[in-house]
Amino acid sequence: MPSLRPLFVVLALTVVVATASAQPAPPAASPGEALFVVSGRGYGHGVGMSQYGAYGMAKAGYTYDEILRHYYTGIDLGPAPTREVRVLLAEGRRAVTVASTVPFTIRDAAGQVYRLPAGPITLRTNLELSTPEGPVIAVSPLVVRPGKAAPLSLDGRLYRGSLQMSAQGGFLRAVNLVGLESYLLGVVAGEMPHAWPLDTLRAQAVAARSYALANLVKGKPFDLYADVRSQVYLGVAGEKPRSNEAVQSTAGEVVLYSGKVASTLYFSTSGGKTASAADVFGTAVPYLVSRPDPWDKLSPYHRWGPVLLGARTVQAKLGVEARVLDATPTTTPSGRLRSLAVQTTAGTEAIPASLVRTALGLRSTWLTIGVLRLDRPSGALVFGSSARLTGVSRGLTSPILASSADGVAWAQVGALAREANGGVSATVKPTRTTRYRIEVESATSPALLVQVVPRLQLVQPAEPGVLVGTVRPKLGGVVVLLEQKNASSWVPVSQTTVDDSGAFRFELTLAPSTYRARISATDGLAAGVSPLLEVTG
Repeated sequence: MPSLRPLFVVLALTVVVATASAQPAPPAASPGEALFVVSGRGYGHGVGMSQYGAYGMAKAGYTYDEILRHYYTGIDLGPAPTREVRVLLAEGRRAVTVASTVPFTIRDAAGQVYRLPAGPITLRTNLELSTPEGPVIAVSPLVVRPGKAAPLSLDGRLYRGSLQMSAQGGFLRAVNLVGLESYLLGVVAGEMPHAWPLDTLRAQAVAARSYALANLVKGKPFDLYADVRSQVYLGVAGEKPRSNEAVQSTAGEVVLYSGKVASTLYFSTSGGKTASAADVFGTAVPYLVSRPDPWDKLSPYHRWGPVLLGARTVQAKLGVEARVLDATPTTTPSGRLRSLAVQTTAGTEAIPASLVRTALGLRSTWLTIGVLRLDRPSGALVFGSSARLTGVSRGLTSPILASSADGVAWAQVGALAREANGGVSATVKPTRTTRYRIEVESATSPALLVQVVPRLQLVQPAEPGVLVGTVRPKLGGVVVLLEQKNASSWVPVSQTTVDDSGAFRFELTLAPSTYRARISATDGLAAGVSPLLEVTG
């Protein structure tokens, strides 16, 4: 299957204003607000066995060993030694409640055994126990053992095996000491729907058993976490008849590569192709290579999106200090994101793919990311002039320019013209202040406001004490102010109204000075002023 190369769309529009009279070129547009349009494939890191792919393979008639051999290249299946594992259930706690439906015992580090009746006890950091002889302080760590094989309860959740309680630094730590196969009973249904085909559950059981043995925690007083740092372990509450059958029917069986237990990574959904360990983690593993996964189509996450993310959201979630303007991806051979170069007003920062995924809450790193952005024009557009909107289009298909006078009702202006270098452009001639945006199938850019001002002309005819002018459009009845330059400020010296032909006239005593005509914002137009008029006598 060919790689899916993430593409980006950046629409950076600038406005070039053409007027009837010669005017200096306006300053360049400034970057506007970007919108990131994210679509993707798959759910999870993408390395190893796709659980939905395994589901699809089992439904197609494949056995659990065939499923495992497809996702883990060049492996064998073989036995693993029976062992007990230590699973961290809780730490940093001030108190925990242990309970049993039958009498149970506690043995402390000094070898003292305390026999306790059925029911709950609360252990605090001082490890004080109530005995028939009175309260005693036990020596950490304590091992709580069940009676007559009844599961023990920790804070209301049942676990097989025994519980180890340690007090250190003013806190309690609880660890479940449990046989590997009993541990797996609480894992398989926590990692995969228990109603799935039995061969899918068997593949999950063997993968979970192998992963646990290959990823025992080093340098800690426990071997495994009870969450996604290792595998989700729910204890007795996670046990289901079908998943229990899958564990029991594959008891002791693991995935081997070159005689060693393999680190059998697994995840939810591949999107159609798994990734190699080298692609995702930077370290090549011979049995964790990219594999085609057509059976994965049964997953609701085979393809997902679009997810719309504003630039300010991206900035905050990625922890970038400056405003985000754009982004450029670097991809792996399997098409997944390796890193994201985020362009900001202060420069460019490279963000690792794993951080992009977790910080932005994305399901995977197999992404297509588009960016829609309209840049702010440098100034207003004079009535009757046209503006050429320009930009660059990469990634999102068929961008359309749309406009709105009120920001509520939008109408498409037309397709943006495409250029050989990936640029796009459109010429517009709004007759009033108008909002523009780029529309694609799944998203729209933040709106760009292009202000339109009246075209005002002010002249001095041969008639003494008179100034006349015109305004377009013909704003009959609108008030026009005449302003005189006074040092660094403008002072109103007269006012009149525009007639139905769009003309106006001032009669006053004129002193040599600089004058201009001004109209306040009205009828969908921004406030406008005329070119300056010098009166010399």
